[in-house]
Amino acid sequence: MREVLNGDRAGKIFDSCERKWYDEFNALMEQGEKMTAVQDRQEESTKYSLQDAGFKKIMIAMTSASILVFANLYFVQPIMPLLADSFDITSAAAGLSLSAAVVSMIFGLLFFGFLSDRIGRVSIMNFTLVCTMIPLVLLPIAPNFETFLVLRFLQGFCIAGLPAAAIAYLGEELDPRSISLGITMYIAANAIGGMAGRIFVGYIADMATWQTSVYFLFGFSILLFVLYFITLPKSHYFSPSKRSVQKDLSGMASHLKNTKLFPAFAMGILLQFSFTGVWTYLPFYLEQDPFNLSVKNISFTYLAYSFGIVGSILGGRLSSYYRQTTLVSVGTVILIGGTLLTNLHSLSVIVIGLCLTCLGFFVAHSLMAAIVNERAAHHKAGASSIYLVSYYLGVATGGTLAGLVWQTGGWTGITVVSFGLLPVVMWLLAGSRKVHR
Repeated sequence: MREVLNGDRAGKIFDSCERKWYDEFNALMEQGEKMTAVQDRQEESTKYSLQDAGFKKIMIAMTSASILVFANLYFVQPIMPLLADSFDITSAAAGLSLSAAVVSMIFGLLFFGFLSDRIGRVSIMNFTLVCTMIPLVLLPIAPNFETFLVLRFLQGFCIAGLPAAAIAYLGEELDPRSISLGITMYIAANAIGGMAGRIFVGYIADMATWQTSVYFLFGFSILLFVLYFITLPKSHYFSPSKRSVQKDLSGMASHLKNTKLFPAFAMGILLQFSFTGVWTYLPFYLEQDPFNLSVKNISFTYLAYSFGIVGSILGGRLSSYYRQTTLVSVGTVILIGGTLLTNLHSLSVIVIGLCLTCLGFFVAHSLMAAIVNERAAHHKAGASSIYLVSYYLGVATGGTLAGLVWQTGGWTGITVVSFGLLPVVMWLLAGSRKVHR
């Protein structure tokens, strides 16, 4: 009997000690969580906000880098007729000068995206920006179009370094309340770069030669890089990823099985296919009768991209009041209407149509990434990467396959392609209803 009582007493003592240890453990865990939360708040408070000089330096640097990269990506569009004459190739073959860079850019996005998670954002951006400029010295002396395409392929791979690391860098270094503005300014600079490269190169090519215009772009790029390099602050909050590449790839692959994301990825391809097709073959359209415009005058039509800057900002603002998929649908209808207007043989109407095309495209595109992020349940960065790949796949096919449409259906065929967006928009809206149920 005494042994039983002693056993019960020992058990109670053990239970009491266990509860005490458990309570102390929970207290320590709570204290640790509080300390971590305090550290996180302190870390966020030291990040660059709108009032800081560091924020201004970051945005000057990232805007300069963005203009450099996207000017180098799209500068070939206005001079494609000149490339066709210089290398004695067809208009569809000239479109490969854009597609070659974009195809390699897709591989570069995946490669540099993984690499920047492991060795840092700034080092990737520095290295790839320098490598982006090097082909500009060699392109004007390319002995044939095949060599020209190889150089563009290498350039496109390097161009991918900035978009692969830029958003992550801004997310790490900026205060949470300033990230949205920082990313919006960076994306707006994408449109400025594309517009500047086209106008700058097209104008000089008409005044001199396309080779001379590329050399001028090289000098302009060096100035932008110097401005970027001397203003970009060091990365303070980068933390190397511990995940294996295999885990990252498996996480990304899982999104290909998510039916809610299918229409978003398809939208990325078709949006850019129709948009790139318009801007790639516009010079061939406007150099013919009844317009007979010079390359210099054609390059001024790329000022319509300023409406793209307005569109990206407008889409972000309106998303606070209206459903994102609704705004994407409206943007798509505006894009289609704008492309159809360009069939009228009135230069002023064509310019209006191009402005509407840019406005509608950037309203739709600026919100598609947010829709992908919303519909991805996990590995959101991987889902965004797949959307980015589909987006640039649309650029690549819009520069080449649209050439076949141009050769068979002319400008009317190019504009009718945009109608292919309508069933995808309906698919996107149907998916949105399922998500919100």
